[in-house]
Amino acid sequence: MMHQQQMSQQLQASHWTFSTLNNQNDPTFNQLLGINNRGQIAGYFGSGAQGHPNKGYLLVMSRHGTRYQNENVPGALQTQVIGINDLGVTVGFWSNQNTANQMNANFGFYSWGGRFGTVNFPTANNAAPAVNQLLGVNDSNIAVGFYTDAKGNNHGYTYSITGHRFRSVKILGATSVTASAINNRDDIAGFYTNAAGVIKSFVRHWFGRRTTLIYPGATATQAFGINDFGEVVGTYTTGTGNNAKTFGFTWTRRGGFRSLSDPLGVGATTINGVNDAGDIVGFYTDAAGNTDGFLWATRHHKTPFAPMPTMSATPTMSATPSMSASPPMSAKPTMSAMPTKSAMPTMPTMPAPAPSSSASPPGGPW
Repeated sequence: MMHQQQMSQQLQASHWTFSTLNNQNDPTFNQLLGINNRGQIAGYFGSGAQGHPNKGYLLVMSRHGTRYQNENVPGALQTQVIGINDLGVTVGFWSNQNTANQMNANFGFYSWGGRFGTVNFPTANNAAPAVNQLLGVNDSNIAVGFYTDAKGNNHGYTYSITGHRFRSVKILGATSVTASAINNRDDIAGFYTNAAGVIKSFVRHWFGRRTTLIYPGATATQAFGINDFGEVVGTYTTGTGNNAKTFGFTWTRRGGFRSLSDPLGVGATTINGVNDAGDIVGFYTDAAGNTDGFLWATRHHKTPFAPMPTMSATPTMSATPSMSASPPMSAKPTMSAMPTKSAMPTMPTMPAPAPSSSASPPGGPW
């Protein structure tokens, strides 16, 4: 009890604060998934249950307040906007079904200057229904994501929006790999499952070396975001089954791990995005069972709201399946299983273990 009180006091004394941000089109289910350096947050509302489809949006924060801007792939029944860069290019995935069993095929997309393109990794080894998702994008318009194969394993990849080129992201010995974020140095963050079924996070640095991240005592560690200073954010899980709880984390090479949970959703918090100022977005499950989006930012920090830079010519759309030609649908997966709810507001800080690193040539298995 004393430990919880101390953590609560530390949180209150901090210059950083949590804000719950929900689109009132569906205040019962919101996820905030990506944040850039210009006051724009990517997210969506709607649980994905039949009759409550995912609907994407941008939350634009400015000196004049906040506003929600709808962003949905034309013709799609469901859209999740997940990543956004400083040029306003967004990525995510869409679906043309909203079934009762939530087994809906989904396809990656990017949006550039109001134009949408569908992205699917070129392979004949797809899950049935198909699963393709883009999860992050940097200012060079290199996106990262994954597809799921016929055995249910994920395969990470990068995609050049301007060049329409794919490149696999592989980890030696992994059975499943998800590439979830990329920064402007081309460092890639994500997570993988090894042969023993253990989920670990990784950072593939631009110079070819890999850092493996395992939160102390966790049963699973998933990295979802990385900024240009190498700060990694994500979620770790303790316990299994009905006893599983999820907590947010941040990690830096100098400071190691720090546990970070919204006080209204401790044990049920997922962190998805971070910008260069250290502002963090994610979501939590509250005591009423609702999923709420949150922003963690300093009270004294002014997010820069510089004018949007002029973008180069809109790229031509790649040849991808049209909306009407999509295969029959697969489950709408979210980035991680929905966390169970808890009501204990704590924000423990744990020491970081020394991360393991392995060198490998760029472009090879790592």
